[in-house]
Amino acid sequence: MRVIVTRPAESARRTATRLAALGHDALLLPLTRAEHRADVAQNALARPHQAIVFTSAEAIRALKGIDLAPHLDTPVFTVGEASAEAARIAGFRHVTAGGGTGADLAGLIGTADLETLLYLAGTPRSPGFEDGLQRQGIGCDVAECYAMVPRQWSRQEVALLSPMPDGLLLYSREAAQLFFAHQAVRERRQAFYGLRVFCLSEAIAAAIPDDFAVQTVVSPAPCEADLLALLG
Repeated sequence: MRVIVTRPAESARRTATRLAALGHDALLLPLTRAEHRADVAQNALARPHQAIVFTSAEAIRALKGIDLAPHLDTPVFTVGEASAEAARIAGFRHVTAGGGTGADLAGLIGTADLETLLYLAGTPRSPGFEDGLQRQGIGCDVAECYAMVPRQWSRQEVALLSPMPDGLLLYSREAAQLFFAHQAVRERRQAFYGLRVFCLSEAIAAAIPDDFAVQTVVSPAPCEADLLALLG
């Protein structure tokens, strides 16, 4: 199966390796690129906090060049196993992974006795984690240490859409919105008829515009392994 991967370049390469192992061909069409703000992260880490939260491995990559030694024994909570693995690779020694969604992570943190919580976040981001904390009356210090900036596709990248691929992987609502709003995609709207779109959640599937007659398939759990298993 020829599958479009819209993740940022570094994440897309890892997904491509997993797809190849499953016998599929990855067509890399990153929609965004990361702009890291290490100074924001460094200033935030200097403020008092009992625990650090990551809802994306990109926030951990934004820490590159910062001396993390004073923080490696600080408890870390991540949204899922992928970000937990990235945190451990970065050297954090006490990492707890959530169930894969921001709401799950907020519920997990609600069971801990924490007063000062540092959330190293990106923009744009899903509100699920912060909304979950707010419902429990839990405050956090939010530091936007990276931004995902839309990028244009090259002529060579656009050419990957012909012939039409067999499938599309979507990992976020933002990716769904950006992909189907892309000029190269809208110009080929009729060619996307019946395309199988594999979504990490129902919320992502709901973000696909109604004027695209695609077939959506939703992962049973918000993790890449379950998503890729749907490809067959």
